[in-house]
Amino acid sequence: MEHTYQYAWIIPFLPLPVTISIGFGLLLIPTATKNIRRMWAFPSVMLLSIAMGFSANLAIQQINGSFIYQYLWSWTINNDFSLEFGHLIDPLTSIMSILITTVGIMVLIYSDNYMSHDQGYLRFFAYMSFFNTSMLGLVTSSNLIQIHIFWELVGMCSYLLIGFWSTRPIAASACQKAFVTNRVGDFGLLLGILGLYWITGSLEFRDLFEIANNLIQNNEVNSLFATLCASLLFVGAVAKSAQFPLHVWLPDAMEGPTPISALIHAATMVAAGIFLVARLSPLFIAIPYIMNLISLIGVITALLGATLALAQRDIKKSLAYSTMSQLGYIMLALGIGSYRAALFHLITHAYSKALLFLGSGSIIHSMEPIVGYSPDKSQNMVFMGGLIRYVPITRITFLLGTLSLCGIPPLACFWSKDEILNDSWLYSPIFAIIACFTTGLTAFYMFRVYLFIFDGCLRVHFKNYSSTTYRSFYSISLWGKKVPKIVNRNLLLSTINNKLSFFSKDTYKMNNNLRNRIRYFSTYFENKYTFVYPHESDNTMLFPLLILVLFTLFIGSIGIDFDRGEFDVLSKWLTPSTNLFRTNSDFSVNWYEFLTNAIFSVSISIFGLFIAYILYGSVYSFSQNLDLINSFVKGGPKRILLDQIENVIYNWSYNRGYIDIFYISVLTMGIRQLIQLTQFFDKRIIDGITNGVGVTGFFIGEGIKYMGGGRISSYLFLYLSYVSIFLFIFLFFIYKIQN
Repeated sequence: MEHTYQYAWIIPFLPLPVTISIGFGLLLIPTATKNIRRMWAFPSVMLLSIAMGFSANLAIQQINGSFIYQYLWSWTINNDFSLEFGHLIDPLTSIMSILITTVGIMVLIYSDNYMSHDQGYLRFFAYMSFFNTSMLGLVTSSNLIQIHIFWELVGMCSYLLIGFWSTRPIAASACQKAFVTNRVGDFGLLLGILGLYWITGSLEFRDLFEIANNLIQNNEVNSLFATLCASLLFVGAVAKSAQFPLHVWLPDAMEGPTPISALIHAATMVAAGIFLVARLSPLFIAIPYIMNLISLIGVITALLGATLALAQRDIKKSLAYSTMSQLGYIMLALGIGSYRAALFHLITHAYSKALLFLGSGSIIHSMEPIVGYSPDKSQNMVFMGGLIRYVPITRITFLLGTLSLCGIPPLACFWSKDEILNDSWLYSPIFAIIACFTTGLTAFYMFRVYLFIFDGCLRVHFKNYSSTTYRSFYSISLWGKKVPKIVNRNLLLSTINNKLSFFSKDTYKMNNNLRNRIRYFSTYFENKYTFVYPHESDNTMLFPLLILVLFTLFIGSIGIDFDRGEFDVLSKWLTPSTNLFRTNSDFSVNWYEFLTNAIFSVSISIFGLFIAYILYGSVYSFSQNLDLINSFVKGGPKRILLDQIENVIYNWSYNRGYIDIFYISVLTMGIRQLIQLTQFFDKRIIDGITNGVGVTGFFIGEGIKYMGGGRISSYLFLYLSYVSIFLFIFLFFIYKIQN
């Protein structure tokens, strides 16, 4: 058993040969490497599968009661300083390793088809394999310096993958925004590591936790400085996990390929911040102020992410804000000391959100032939609708992922989210109320996304090649603007891009002949007829969706306490870590209390689903009920008040809470003005004084030059004149002093 642990260091480096081989192949034999480019998916999946096997084996040993194992070897020794590298195997490492490898395998299989026509296919798999190496190295690190090294490598891979299509200006801008925002957190993390080393003299987790806790308990260290160091460490987690206020990079990161969003921005890289907080929990628990800060940031992020997702039209950005909100839930659980619930929700959310992101990629893939290969259209839910009849398998998987994220039993996220809500009631009723309200918002905006995509009929516009006008397959206004059946292209774009209402359901029917044309409309593409109506994805894209559906259905069972911990796999799995973290490892549930709380939370979720269906469903009876509600306040001050509230909600959500605007106006413009002021001071004041002295000396020299005539009598006259003037002034001052 110890022999297995000793060679666990090989897990992070298993995906690395693919990156090295592709890199050298493109450098030395580029033509041959490109000719067999589709073959590189196989070694990528195979090596990551081997890593998954190692991780699963270690997890089984952890469940069976094996102790935490740490293997170290010295890298550099200098007097009293010794830097050691190694790997730490505990339940937290096992959880993260299994998440990274399982989701990574599904994404690689999915990407083989999704990226098959992209010119950067080889570059994509090279980046992906290197990212998997970096992430696995991060979660198996045994000290803070090792974590920081892999932390930066993960950030570099994220930068490369977000800007994968760097020829698109918006993608290039998005990767730069992610890079700069994460640099803020990374700088804080580095300062925190240095400060913590100055306090404890160690970087190894075990020694660091023991020394720090003893110093804090015995008041042998300045509490303010210790709190500052811990806060700086938390800043790194805030940026990486897209927590408020460093969350602004996450929605823009959706400009990368959709498989990247599923792997990096749903299940792995954004979970790195959660992993860091969980790993440093023994330190944070000893500083109550930090735990309060973590829980506060978590609950703010959960609520903010939910409100910002309400009016998004881009399917991937809606899921991005959903990810931000769910990570806020996990951070809240860590802040209130609910370590088990946090990791449980990390597991369930990772699989459900990966399923949703890959499902969105399947939807985008089906929409691209009719709206063009433009993210502004293929990802815009305004152009979707009625896809239930064209992508039935994707629809079922997307629905299950949506219901899971909404907290509907017996799907995965219900068990973990309900546990977080229960623990939050015990910690703070205010936090619990906000968390419950966020649960209703989550159900609302997620079911809204589902209805926009699959409900009703297709709302896409295609070009009528006999004229310059555009015709609508189905004219339905999701955003309160009636679109005529035949409109000018500029009018259509202005209608979609302008401010759009939030709750409107104005619709009107289309022509039956036009309805039938969708199934037969085709275009001549690449010397063959290709039907452009939405179509289901290939099997290699559907297979990962079906596997992730199984995880979404059954992964919640690992945390169900059937008999007060007897068969609770998750509690057994986390027992060594909870003992290490000095928290209560006993977990038992009063089933009556559990069912009571579950009924409450599920009722909130169902209410959110019901409201979403009223506002965005296609059943006219519900639409009539909405009209009936509006008729009570029509024409009066209540109607005006309702419109104002609607506009405030929509503007807040669609404009991202004005946080980006604040950063641009205050930080970006403020820094630019400060730079301009500094440039003016340097150029006009500093350089002005220096240049002024030189110019003054030059003019004085030039003036004196013309005073010299070469006559000694003139020089004597000037000399005596100056001496006389100085003697007169000197005698005048002496006279004044004496009198």
